[in-house]
Amino acid sequence: MNHIVLKGINKFYGDNHVLKDIDLEVKQGEFMTLLGPSGCGKTTTLRVVAGLENPQSGQMWLNDNLIVNAQEAFFEPPAKRQLNLVFQSYALWPHMTVFDNVAFGLTVNKTPKKEIQSMVQNALERMQIGEFAKRFPSELSGGQQQRVAIARAIVTTPKILLLDEPLSNLDAKLRIDMRSELKRLHMEMGTTVLYVTHDQGEALTLSSRIAVFFDGRIEQLDTPVRIYQNPVSLRMADFVGNPRINLMPGDATLSDRQLTVQSPLGTFRYDKAFFTEEMPEASSFACMLGIRPEQVSLSRGEGVEATVYSAMPAGSETLLQLRIGDQSMLIKLLGLRHFEADTPVNLNVDPDFINIYDSKTGRLVKWAKME
Repeated sequence: MNHIVLKGINKFYGDNHVLKDIDLEVKQGEFMTLLGPSGCGKTTTLRVVAGLENPQSGQMWLNDNLIVNAQEAFFEPPAKRQLNLVFQSYALWPHMTVFDNVAFGLTVNKTPKKEIQSMVQNALERMQIGEFAKRFPSELSGGQQQRVAIARAIVTTPKILLLDEPLSNLDAKLRIDMRSELKRLHMEMGTTVLYVTHDQGEALTLSSRIAVFFDGRIEQLDTPVRIYQNPVSLRMADFVGNPRINLMPGDATLSDRQLTVQSPLGTFRYDKAFFTEEMPEASSFACMLGIRPEQVSLSRGEGVEATVYSAMPAGSETLLQLRIGDQSMLIKLLGLRHFEADTPVNLNVDPDFINIYDSKTGRLVKWAKME
């Protein structure tokens, strides 16, 4: 068993309450990502797991062993937790070559030299830095040093791996390559991974599940697809997605079996199969409609009338900013498309793929259909 369980974790720095009743289970072999804006508590959570920070209350289990019990001031030392860590700071030995840095843990554990040679070279090749084996850290760029740190962490095929923004110092192209490599490594090694990032692309492409943090709490914990298609709150919807989701005001009327929504996009009706547990008690309420830019299509001569405000070709896709009455909407079309400003267009939106939120509470009341 290689799983992690946090229960009721609270962490304070003076009067600053940075972690608020965190409950989290990372299953064996899972790639769990902690995602959120700066200062939301995701890195502090990772440091609590690593033993670098001690919470004021709560418990933590590692492989069914209780390793943190704040009420009894019991905190298993970091060295005994058998976790491999990669943080934003590289923490490389400056007087050692790249090879020796990666081999350090193997040497301490008295691994045979022949095995060390093979294991280190394999780790370096995976990180695309095999040719730098004889160089010193001072001779490498920041991105190259970060890849050395990752190679050092994976060389022993760890059972649990903690990663804090490990790709933040890489350029855009290499970051995508490293995402692919990390995903492949996770599949081959079966390692339980706890990964911290503020990059939605990393979270959505790498993770088995994502825990999204706001203000020291977990706002939503779910699979990447559900996080993207059904964010549970307006701030979740606004945070996840690039380009960002369209939010449009509407008026909702609720009966026992049907939700009717009137909006600038038209009138939509939904049955109870789409309702969430957050459905308001009031029979009518103000709402917000959440529509992803890629869920909108253009049509010829039918559908909702709109006007092109601006067109933004972006290589493989074209972004259109439209005006619908006094409302604005961004849509994404595949391929290069040419539109003049102020051109009239017609658009269609599948109502099943619209999220509906209660404007007062900000909570999701109508699910979007899962593709």
